[in-house]
Amino acid sequence: MSYAELWCQTAFSFLEGASMPEELVTRAAGLSLPALGVCDRDGVYGLVRAWKTARDLPVEVLHGALLTLDDGHGAAGPEVVVYAMDAAGWGSLCELLTRGRADQPKGSALLPLSDLLSRNDGLIGIVDGQWSAEPLAEALGDRLYVATHRRLAPEDGPREARARAFAARVGRPLIAVNRALTHSPERQRVQDVLTCIRHRTTIDQAGLLLQPNGERHLKAPEVMAGLFADQPAWLARTLEVAARCGFRLDQLHYNYPREVVPEGRTPMEHLRALVDEGVAWRWPEGPTPTLRHQIAHELDLIDDLDFPAYFLTVYDIVRFAREQGILCQGRGSAANSAVCFALGITSVDPSRQRLLFERFISKERGEPPDIDVDFEHERREEVLQYVYNKYGRHRAAMVNEIISYRPRSAIRDVGKAMGLSLDQVDRLARNLDWWDQGEIQPERVAECGIDPADPRVRLSLHLANEILGFPRHLSIHVGGFVISEEPLRERCPIEPASMENRTVLQWDKDDIDAVDFVKVDCLSLGILTAIRKCFELVELHHGRALTLATIPSEDPEVYEMFCRADTVGVFQIESRAQMSMLPRLQPRCFYDLVVEVAIVRPGPIQGGMVHPYLRRRDKTDPITYAHPALVPILERTLGVPLFQEQVMAMAVAVGGFSPGEADQLRRAMGSFRKRGGLEVLVKRLITNMEEQGLSREYAEQIAKQIMGFGEYGFPESHAASFALLVYDSAFLKRYYPAAFTASLLNAQPMGFYSARNLVDGARRHGVEARPVDVTVSDWDNTLEPDGRADPLRGGTDGEAARGVALRLGLRQIHGLGEEAGRRIEAARAERPFEGLADLARRAQLDRRELTALARADALAAFGLNRRQAAWAVEGLMTRNTPLLAGLRVQDDDAPIPAATPLEDLQQAYLATGLSLSTHPVGLAREELDRKRVLRIADLAHYDAGDTVQIAGLVVNRQRPGTAKGVLFMTIEDETGMANLVVWPKLYEKQRRVIRHEKLVIVAGRLQREGDAVSLLARSFAPLPLGEISSRSRDFR
Repeated sequence: MSYAELWCQTAFSFLEGASMPEELVTRAAGLSLPALGVCDRDGVYGLVRAWKTARDLPVEVLHGALLTLDDGHGAAGPEVVVYAMDAAGWGSLCELLTRGRADQPKGSALLPLSDLLSRNDGLIGIVDGQWSAEPLAEALGDRLYVATHRRLAPEDGPREARARAFAARVGRPLIAVNRALTHSPERQRVQDVLTCIRHRTTIDQAGLLLQPNGERHLKAPEVMAGLFADQPAWLARTLEVAARCGFRLDQLHYNYPREVVPEGRTPMEHLRALVDEGVAWRWPEGPTPTLRHQIAHELDLIDDLDFPAYFLTVYDIVRFAREQGILCQGRGSAANSAVCFALGITSVDPSRQRLLFERFISKERGEPPDIDVDFEHERREEVLQYVYNKYGRHRAAMVNEIISYRPRSAIRDVGKAMGLSLDQVDRLARNLDWWDQGEIQPERVAECGIDPADPRVRLSLHLANEILGFPRHLSIHVGGFVISEEPLRERCPIEPASMENRTVLQWDKDDIDAVDFVKVDCLSLGILTAIRKCFELVELHHGRALTLATIPSEDPEVYEMFCRADTVGVFQIESRAQMSMLPRLQPRCFYDLVVEVAIVRPGPIQGGMVHPYLRRRDKTDPITYAHPALVPILERTLGVPLFQEQVMAMAVAVGGFSPGEADQLRRAMGSFRKRGGLEVLVKRLITNMEEQGLSREYAEQIAKQIMGFGEYGFPESHAASFALLVYDSAFLKRYYPAAFTASLLNAQPMGFYSARNLVDGARRHGVEARPVDVTVSDWDNTLEPDGRADPLRGGTDGEAARGVALRLGLRQIHGLGEEAGRRIEAARAERPFEGLADLARRAQLDRRELTALARADALAAFGLNRRQAAWAVEGLMTRNTPLLAGLRVQDDDAPIPAATPLEDLQQAYLATGLSLSTHPVGLAREELDRKRVLRIADLAHYDAGDTVQIAGLVVNRQRPGTAKGVLFMTIEDETGMANLVVWPKLYEKQRRVIRHEKLVIVAGRLQREGDAVSLLARSFAPLPLGEISSRSRDFR
């Protein structure tokens, strides 16, 4: 007898189901189940995954959800499963899920029964008969079924009796279900621990919260037939229900909004008119015939694919941002489009970069374009709220992002659920590298002083590894917006985000792509915030009004700075790997920057393109081409393909592919490691090249290059967009170092380096940095005359602006909030502070805020050092507390011993994360000199292969996924920064020191490639200097 499981929850019933949708659907097909009802609790988060998996398997996925009803007192009550019979039913389901999540705490849902009674068109309902559902039976009529299950547990009999009684009472038929939570009984232990995590209890205390046995898994029809041998009709009826639930996601209709079009015009007419205006703006001398043809081709394709409204929407968002003075710039494949450039969405002229429009849109693909626009990160919220307000929250929502378990979060949650002590859990989690992706190894347990053979510890480790990749909770995508002509909440459920004034869809970006919804990405970029703030400071202090459009291009001094790898703080090229590449690449023009952005990426590295390109660039190797037709495609990259667009153009030029087919090849390259399929296209490419007269040798050489790219190819359009900001930020660093540093500090957190590194870098460039001072510092970091010269305009004749000093702002003080900082500004604007008491009174500062100022040495203007200021704060607070007013806590005349240099340094780092007086390594320099430990600046005088020792404060650690386990580190001393290379064996051998110590002594062999210097580490040792409150920035 056949049977369909109509009650199945996946892992997207967060911390309840214990199998992923793909596992359940695949298992259902393997068990010969004809249909599987996916009904996650109060959501459809995993439904798209299940539906996609089922398309290639002989099993149908029914589209539904398990609704949690309000018990009438604001608490979770009865449950009901609903499935969509048709499109109307899907709309009802999405609306109900939206209502259930509205006005509820994050992760919770309660749906009033009245909402279900009033909105149930096209829905089939299933109840378990354990509650008084007569009103629902009346509302649904023959669309309601009563479910029962037999789990070989003592409560089976009473439960079934209640279900029979209810079914008889309302005259509705019974069906058999198993209420599956897993695809296999082996997952029951995982389900148990997830239950404990959900209820915040331990496995020892969970009791009746746990399932009585492991029976709630998918079962074969013959197994269910044995369980219900006395009621075969209950099983047969499940097929009837499955047949009635005919809605599938490929029936979902979605239309893009059209209100951005003025009355009397079609979307396409309006788009063409705006493009004509933009052409006159972008190319005042008039477009070339080639460019005019390109624009006409793009517009025709946009018209054919019915995308004009999408372009108009993005244009409208960008227009709003620019009207508000918010810097923005499009990136990604959209930079291939002359239309996007004309509309002002992107800043890269594709006619100059030889970009490929079909990388962006193609008729063969027929999918909506994907335009990414970066906005200032501090002002992006204005843009997001504009979208919400323009289209309404019923038609606009952000895409969600599923936060999944990674090693640290898995061991923390599982360890607590298994009853490990909080100390054990904390030690285990802290000892895991945040970049670790694979399973947690027993060696990590032993390193913590915990016995990995302990049965509970061993089981905790096993279960933590089992849930890696499981969804943990919902978050918000970095910027994806979906906007709809019709009510979006009837296409996909919408729920409030934890962030105020944000609402999100229950689907992520991959789900959105699968159902052909169109997404606009409103992303944030910290460097845009920093650049805008720098423009303001430059105009205020140097009298020069700069914009992104007026920054002088191709300045030789800027390129000299690139060649020296003087790029701390410069967008995109400040990482250790980029700084090592710059002296080897020696960029001298804008296109060299495009290459620089792209070449230190997995694509060229995995494809074996980096060294051939560099050897050709320095004329070590000759420039050759596999075929003459490839010359115009590859000549700018010296015959070596570095970009996805080049691979696509190669397929067109010598492979017989159309531009759209070449884009299909590009998409296959982007996913073949996950889904395969690239080999088939490459084989076809080889055949086509041979048919066009190319030799097999040529064809296989080109195919090898394509395969080498794999999923790692980098789009030239994206690199070109970023290269613009690379140059702009470098120009500001070169000519306005004080303003640039202040702006970076005011835009934190962002970038690769801490405030300490940025300030130290500025000082090495001749910028005077002045400490935080409550009598002059604003909340933001500011500039003030340095007394050495009049402020110079800068940016001319290679001269950097001078005459200003960097004054550190109150925002640098840890523990002092912006509100307090602004109160200090406002009070000081009225009149100068007379002393500590006057400051506290007029700025309304409490003990915590005053203590933070004292620790930061921001009260020095009152004649108080750190220790004196801290005592004075305590005395002031005591006098202002009535009960303690008579208590004398200190003698004002009693001397307070001065702090040692180390103590003062420690307090500085604790309070602000930096020190202007000395560097930590400088305090140990006398001892280091005796040990022949070099200053980092001295490395310039040593040769490659020399064995040396250096010491430094760890700046960052980076372990790229493509580096085969190699760790890259940067350390700094009082003279500069050095890059370290750490092989995996050394890392494992000295993991504790390398990973946890903040100050280290490193011995190793010096490496040189051109002007790039690094140290191949051979050993590490801690530099004992006391506790320094400094955090490295670690990246994957």
